[in-house]
Order: sequence, then structure tokens, then C-alpha cells
Amino acid sequence: MKFDHLAVAGETLQEATAHVEEALGVALQPGGQHLVFGTHNQLLGLADGLYLEAIAIDPDLTPQRQPRWFDLDRFSGSARISNWICRCDDLAGQLADLPDGVGTPVALTRGDLTWEMAVPQDGILPFDNAFPALMQWHSVHPAARLQQQGCSLHRLTILHPQANELQTLLPLADDRIVFETAAAGFEAEFDTPHGRRVLR
Repeated sequence: MKFDHLAVAGETLQEATAHVEEALGVALQPGGQHLVFGTHNQLLGLADGLYLEAIAIDPDLTPQRQPRWFDLDRFSGSARISNWICRCDDLAGQLADLPDGVGTPVALTRGDLTWEMAVPQDGILPFDNAFPALMQWHSVHPAARLQQQGCSLHRLTILHPQANELQTLLPLADDRIVFETAAAGFEAEFDTPHGRRVLR
């Protein structure tokens, strides 16, 4: 299991995009539509093969499957980090070693990108969505196509009342990912052309 990317949700894509751009001081690139779940995104390339996506429900699409991923059907309020995503080389095998509720694989595409993501039946990941969404890429990784803007992830903090229990469930070795016992949420620190910036 390796950290893959970070999702920032908003009630609209414009709100999610503006939240990231204001916090980090750089512009996002166009992404595309996810037809299965009726969402769309914009992207920010990060150093070390990582990226960040701003994501929201696309009002012009009728989802082929609901509830939507990332618990977007219940999303409201200010734009914020909503999920973190990890990739696996063998998604089905990884899921077999994890508790129920992490989801079942759904085949997805965006343009010529193809992947599978484990999506819970109700769209809600364990630990109040603090559990990572798990995926397996079957195409080129999108980060390879994104323009670099001098941003890199310094630290991602996963906040949850049961942070220790969550951490012990994850076969993840990444010094940038830390877990803290607190009310559920996320805080990410980035090194940017404008210095160290924080995104929540």
C-alpha cells in the first residue's frame, strides 16, 4: 500500500478548486469527468509522483451508480480535504486482509486512464472517511502528465478519535503520513514556491 493522492471536495468544483488555489498559491489544471459516479475534478501535480485533486458532483452528469464515492452525496459546507487515496498492486488481495466496509472494486475510467477503486456500498469509508480509499491503476499514472508547479507534500496528518487503531490496520510505511488522536479531519502541509503552506 502506497500513498497515491489527496482529494479536496467542495459543493461545487469551483469552490474546491478555489480552496486549494488560495491555500497553496498555485493554479490547478483541468481534469475531467467520472461518468460512473457523476463527478468531475481539477488537478495539481506534486513532487515524488503524487498529485492532488479538487472534486465535486458534476451537475451536468447523471451518475451510473449511487451512492457516489468519497461520500459526496452527503457533502456540505466549506471545501476541505475529504479523503486520502492509497494504491495497491493487488487490490483484491489487499481488501481480503482488511476489515469489512472498505469497499468492493469498481472499474473506472477518465479519458484513457483506467483503474479500479474500492467503494463502499453506502459511499462512506470506515473511521468516518478517515480510512484511505484504495485503488489499483491499470494505465499510466496521471501524475506523470501533470505540470509541476514547485509543490511537494511535507506532511499529511490523519485526525481521528481512533487514530491508533486506524494506523495499525494499514500496511503503510511513509514518513509523510502521521496519525493524531483528535476530532476527525485532515491537515496537509506543503512546500510551495511561496513557502510552507497548510491545507485543511
